[in-house]
Amino acid sequence: MSKNSCCRGPGYATPLDAMKSGPREKLLYTVTVQPNLDEPHGDYLSTIDVDPESPTYCQIIHRTFTNRKGDELHHSGWNACSSCYYVDQNAKSIPKRDRLVLPAINSDFIYILDVVKDPRKPEIIKVIDGDVLKSHNVTGPHTTHCLANGNIMISVMGDAQGNAKGDFILFDSDFNCIGTWTKGEKKALCGYDFWYQPHFDVMVASEWGAPNKFRRGWQSGDLDDMTQYGCRINFYKWSTQTLYQTIDLGTDGITPLEIRFLHDPKRAEGFVGCALNAKVFYFKKKSDSDEFEAKKVIDIPGKLVDTGSGTAENMGGMISDIIISLDDKFLYVNCWRHGDVRQYDISDPENPKLTGQLFLGGAICSDLPNVVVKEDKELKVSLKYEKL
Repeated sequence: MSKNSCCRGPGYATPLDAMKSGPREKLLYTVTVQPNLDEPHGDYLSTIDVDPESPTYCQIIHRTFTNRKGDELHHSGWNACSSCYYVDQNAKSIPKRDRLVLPAINSDFIYILDVVKDPRKPEIIKVIDGDVLKSHNVTGPHTTHCLANGNIMISVMGDAQGNAKGDFILFDSDFNCIGTWTKGEKKALCGYDFWYQPHFDVMVASEWGAPNKFRRGWQSGDLDDMTQYGCRINFYKWSTQTLYQTIDLGTDGITPLEIRFLHDPKRAEGFVGCALNAKVFYFKKKSDSDEFEAKKVIDIPGKLVDTGSGTAENMGGMISDIIISLDDKFLYVNCWRHGDVRQYDISDPENPKLTGQLFLGGAICSDLPNVVVKEDKELKVSLKYEKL
């Protein structure tokens, strides 16, 4: 914090402060992807009432449609957050968390929503055309993070032609495009998620693959060219905006997606979930240098299943997201294909311990009828999962 910092912006001074002092949320916003590609209203933002005292508790109370086909909204982010908590006394204005940013990974459009005028009915107030990104030779916008200077940074996954490219695009507080973030000749092969840690002057980013690949759907031959599909995590010097280290996670680490530093700003360590083979890697800064090291700490085995054909086949978990509790005690991992959410005790981050598991859907419990699990290496028994 600067000596001249005196004003308070949005959010909280620390994650623990947010956990202990923050009010219970009454509204939840979640992107909702339209499975019918011909539906003219397209994807939408769902507003969900999560106030236990409300008569519409746990109901969708509003849908904000993009009214455009083929967007595929994916992640969302704020224009300002706790990164803007401390504001320099000479600043012209104090940031407000009043805009929700919705990038679309298929169309390259970015939707800006006002969530203050009527929080129960967010309204699209600006649409950034995909051509804006293409003019800077980037496409496939994904993760949005606000910066302490008031700018907004969004990771991108491709160049203007849809080939793999790891970079970031910057916007000012009015969502005017500034340009790309990475400086220097060295660039990441692929892009996806990112998280910055100013105390250690570092940012870490993960990789998915080329928009040309994932937009048409997965094909087994996609892994023949690992410049177009990710298996690496990339470390940047935050102050100079330069890539200085890349760690190849190998076959176990193909498609490292969601990446998280611990919330404690004095700990340079974190986790990344690798989707394809359902592994989680732990990374930490070396004690004697700015470089990091990584190792696999969670290996979720596939389940041997029969989907009605009479032949058993392996079904992998397909990790699609991870998140760390604000007190850094637990890591939550969801397996998109198996349909379960897992809780791991990370008191010893190099040796996570599974402490809870809940099935919410997925191929085993909901999506496919008559799925019989023939072998589950974790449960060590044969069983049939019931639908929830």
